[in-house]
Amino acid sequence: MSRKAEDINRLTENTYKTVMEQFNPGLRNLVNLGKNYEKAVSAMVAASKIYFDAISKLGDLSSQSPVSRELGQVLVEISEVHKKLNLEMEDNFRKFHKEIINELEKKTDQDVKYMNATLKKYQTEHRTKLDSLEKSQAELKKLRRKSQGTKNAYKYENKEMEFLATISTRENDIQRFINEGCKEALLEEKRRFCFLADKHCNFSQDLSNYHEKANGLLRAKIVTWQEKCLDATKVPDFLNEDESSFPSYLPKTPQPSPMIGRYPVHDAAIQNSLKIPPAPPGRIQKSPLPDMFNNPNAHRMAPIERNTDSTEDGSLSRSISVATGLNMVQRPKVKSIFPHTAGNNKTMLSFAEGDILTLLIPEEKDGWLYGENDSNKMRGWFPTSYTRPLQQDPDVSPALSSCTECQHPESCREVKCCPATSRL
Repeated sequence: MSRKAEDINRLTENTYKTVMEQFNPGLRNLVNLGKNYEKAVSAMVAASKIYFDAISKLGDLSSQSPVSRELGQVLVEISEVHKKLNLEMEDNFRKFHKEIINELEKKTDQDVKYMNATLKKYQTEHRTKLDSLEKSQAELKKLRRKSQGTKNAYKYENKEMEFLATISTRENDIQRFINEGCKEALLEEKRRFCFLADKHCNFSQDLSNYHEKANGLLRAKIVTWQEKCLDATKVPDFLNEDESSFPSYLPKTPQPSPMIGRYPVHDAAIQNSLKIPPAPPGRIQKSPLPDMFNNPNAHRMAPIERNTDSTEDGSLSRSISVATGLNMVQRPKVKSIFPHTAGNNKTMLSFAEGDILTLLIPEEKDGWLYGENDSNKMRGWFPTSYTRPLQQDPDVSPALSSCTECQHPESCREVKCCPATSRL
């Protein structure tokens, strides 16, 4: 056998060994890596689903706000698009598992047996043909030794020619066999790499289609989504309009309190600022009771007319009666119907719904009242429309009015101090 035939034979055997010792083990490793790849993608898709479910819930929450309604719709749409893309990704990897991982796993086991059998068959046939050629060459040598030194050498010439023809035929046959065996081995190798490349080309095409679809879906939406996020300071137009144009889902502004107009605003200091105005100038009052809401000590400053004709005991009795009447006077109270938060404004009063507030200044300033929260004794201004007058217990005596003739409280009737009571 020629040197060229030996080289080709060596290439053929090395090709089979490469497939069995490197390619097939590489495929087994590739199958394991592919399974890990699938698990990673499945975990990513599951995490993505949880993430965009949370985005959707926040979008639903935002949709309930009159200001953020459009942004809530944007978040819900983003969630839906990404969920759809996740489903596409899952479909691609189901196909990846079916057409690549399963096929590689199945073909690798089969290929080991096939390649071993093919190499063994090639080596057996090659050995057989080579043995036949070597046998013919050995017989030719033996024939030539017999023909040497004999007188009838021409008798061996025909046999020698037959052996030479047989050897040439067998040499050509083995050369052709080696060439075809090498070609088949190289094609077997190429078919395997081609199978691997073709499967992954199809997978790459699926991923390309997936990304094109994702690109189309996202590009069609992103511009619209971003337009709704450009101005974070924009508020709905209805906030600048009357309550009659408010959407039905919004709570209406509380109606003006029925106390508006009950306490007329007359103090300039209250009209110009939210600070507590000073006590009114000391002027003579017919009765200390009207000033009790402004100045708790008014009864001490306001002179009380005494009946000089009364006895000392009668004066004492009348003073006790007046003091009793003063102690019975209570400041007006209101009850909150809405919670109010002062925030960082120290002049404002915070309270919860249902809190009882005592009015320290009965005059109302542009819808504001000044009072004290009975629950925590904090003082400050609060909106009148957030409160309603507190219904007094009928057992508790209301603020007393003055007697028209003696200018004493009605309780003075108990002490018989004026013409009005004397006529009773």
